[in-house]
Amino acid sequence: MSLIDVKEIRKDFALFRDNPNLAYLDNSATSQKPDCVLDAVREFYEKENANPFRGIYDLSEKATAAYESARKTVASFLNAQSEKEIVFTRNASESLNLSAFSLGELMVGEGDEVVVSVSEHHSNMLPWRAMAERRHAKIRYLNCRPDGELRAEDLEKLMTDRTKIVAVTAMSNVFGKKNDLKALAAVAHKHNAILVADGAQSVPHGKTDVRETDADLLAFSGHKLLAPMGIGVLYGKKRLLDRMPPFLTGGEMIERVSTEEIVYSEAPHKFEAGTVNAGGAVGLARAIRYITDLGIENIEEREKELTEYALERLSRVPGITIVGSERAEDHNGIVTFRVQNVHPHDVSAILAENDIAVRAGHHCAEPLHRFIGIPSTTRASLMFYNTEEEIDRFVTAVSGIRGLMGY
Repeated sequence: MSLIDVKEIRKDFALFRDNPNLAYLDNSATSQKPDCVLDAVREFYEKENANPFRGIYDLSEKATAAYESARKTVASFLNAQSEKEIVFTRNASESLNLSAFSLGELMVGEGDEVVVSVSEHHSNMLPWRAMAERRHAKIRYLNCRPDGELRAEDLEKLMTDRTKIVAVTAMSNVFGKKNDLKALAAVAHKHNAILVADGAQSVPHGKTDVRETDADLLAFSGHKLLAPMGIGVLYGKKRLLDRMPPFLTGGEMIERVSTEEIVYSEAPHKFEAGTVNAGGAVGLARAIRYITDLGIENIEEREKELTEYALERLSRVPGITIVGSERAEDHNGIVTFRVQNVHPHDVSAILAENDIAVRAGHHCAEPLHRFIGIPSTTRASLMFYNTEEEIDRFVTAVSGIRGLMGY
């Protein structure tokens, strides 16, 4: 049993206090924010608001210190070698666009290949496709198994001496399946390729040790991790970041510039052009401390309990097909399903009328839905602050949908 006291934890979230009838089951889209995170952001703007790096006066130095302290917090959370391996961005999408543009400029030429899994969120597919078109390279697709798993032996079969980059999800936002990044990275590195991982779904729901997984680059968003929207992270091995050219140019990412030359700052600052989201970084650091205080192991255990409960109850409803594995441990809080003869948008709308928030559609993974032969699905996604009572309401509402639609 997890050690998380859900009733006490929910008191930390204003949204739950103000909306006691809402069953929020759309956590894969974005998480809710505890009071301490909102307070940290407000306190920064009330007490430390100045442009980081741009002033030698006390307030600017405080803002700089707060921003760089947040970078250290993220580095520790991921077990990175150094805070210099942490780049702040707006979100995982920007982190992955940065990766695709910069790596493309650095190492991809005409006829080279990039392997992308078919199960990727669009944010870890479209940037590589755009880069490949620009660099006259080729995209090769790694298919997943029926439960969503990406296997090292399948990747090995796709690798050639022209493969430069492998881009995979650490955890599918449709299946909920976590992938063995260490095994996938080993295959990529055997062929002198770079492994880029989308950790948007995995980082909030389990321990992430970048030294253990050996991914070269890993992206995630703060807003799925209890933090504000508009702050994201790109972790990168320092020796790789040092070689990568900047994605954006502008203020505070140069050492010096003249009409004749440009000398960029060292990583990570050369990737953070313009005024940075210091308040968002502070909020992300506070969210990480909140998670650390709860214990990531306790969060994993609590979400495993909720997933088992939801799958067991939902699988007993006639006319329901669950996407992916039959094992709860393969879903990690994500329960994606179909209701026979009912469009997912209708399912979502009916649930919304019952104050139950889920997502319907292809979940920004349209190629994956085409691959599995299902145009769209409904997804309930759980987080540690959800309750069994919310799941009961959800399953009861789903149970009545086919009847409401005349089936």
